[in-house]
Amino acid sequence: MDRREIAGLLAYMGRLDPRTMRTDKNELRDQVDQWHELLGDVPLATDYGWDARDAIRAHVVASPYPILPVDVARKWTKHSADRLARHTDPTPAADPDDVLAWRAELLGTRHAVAQGQRPPNEQRAITSGGPDPKVEARLRAIGSVIPPAVRADLSRFRPTRAAREAAAVEGRPDPLAVRCEWCHAPAGEPCHTRRIGLDGGARGNARRATPHPSRLDLAAAALHSQESAA
Repeated sequence: MDRREIAGLLAYMGRLDPRTMRTDKNELRDQVDQWHELLGDVPLATDYGWDARDAIRAHVVASPYPILPVDVARKWTKHSADRLARHTDPTPAADPDDVLAWRAELLGTRHAVAQGQRPPNEQRAITSGGPDPKVEARLRAIGSVIPPAVRADLSRFRPTRAAREAAAVEGRPDPLAVRCEWCHAPAGEPCHTRRIGLDGGARGNARRATPHPSRLDLAAAALHSQESAA
């Protein structure tokens, strides 16, 4: 903003908040100098979402304190940073072998976005449409997003999951489908070693490689109930 724009902005601010008005010429001149010193590189308004008058109006509505030039400067800095955060650099038209021209075009685009001279180049994710037909055909062929050979290789690193998958394939009860009444492990979690101390409290919290027998019985009973209901 130049001094003329600063003077107009101060007049607008004085209408909204009379406490900021200066009637003495010397005080007014000092006020213009102060605001120009801090807002000389801040635009009065841009074509893409910034207007210093909006910042002043919002401050007057939200705060009981008179607005200071640093308040406007901080709002502009945040506005500029938000725009850059939403910006994705487009591919420059310059020859990529000309490093200086390529870099200059990138920096020029970013500067224009930050100064509100052009809108951010936003790349939005695809939010509609189904998967590629080739992907669907592949999933139907292998029956899973993880091929059987890869799943077999991973089984040694995921013994609990592998055991649950094998039980489901073979039609055996899945002990992790129910809560363990012995160690109180919730459904989906493996059993824990439970030792009782002299004071009657539980001791130990190590995971067991196999579920407690009582949990197997509960899982078998739950599976039988499901089969009977079906």
